[in-house]
Amino acid sequence: MLAARSVTQLIEELMRLPGVGEKTAQRLTFHILKASKQEAEALGLAILAVKEKIRRCSQCYGITEDDPCLICSDPKRDRMLLSVVEEPADIFALEKLREYHGLYHVLGGALSPLEGIGPEDLTIAQLVERLQEREIQEVIVATNPNLEGEATAMYLSKILKPLAVRVTRLAHGLPVGSVLEYADEVTLLKSLEGRREL
Repeated sequence: MLAARSVTQLIEELMRLPGVGEKTAQRLTFHILKASKQEAEALGLAILAVKEKIRRCSQCYGITEDDPCLICSDPKRDRMLLSVVEEPADIFALEKLREYHGLYHVLGGALSPLEGIGPEDLTIAQLVERLQEREIQEVIVATNPNLEGEATAMYLSKILKPLAVRVTRLAHGLPVGSVLEYADEVTLLKSLEGRREL
């Protein structure tokens, strides 16, 4: 494509984003070109603000500007219910339901021996410590319904059962191989309602 270097560079940078191919990157680039300078600056500043201000919550390992995060510090949350998710984006997916009122714990990924990701690479030790310190009665394992997510769920079930806590798994209303973040709200709600003992 014959284009100005800055246009080509923006297209290439946008293509690094997940799910953004060349055509989408081109559409986004030309949308930004049509936008006012103020709109483009606002987008750039929002990206920089996220990189500068966002950090991990010291309790749930989700993303936050304030520590602890808004969910962990909310006195109305059910402190006996803890949902374990792979990534912070999964919290947003579950919160959209407006049906789950417990706390969260973000693992930071899933077990994947092929990629060299073991229990020590995730926040599993912190999860166990958290369960020993608090009066949590049920842990909902809300890992993705793919090979890595299932392996992580089975591992968590094995290490959490001795802690005398009920361990459940989201029902398989979610298609196998999908990602929690992209599930529609009805499917996700049915999965939450149909969770099962592990």
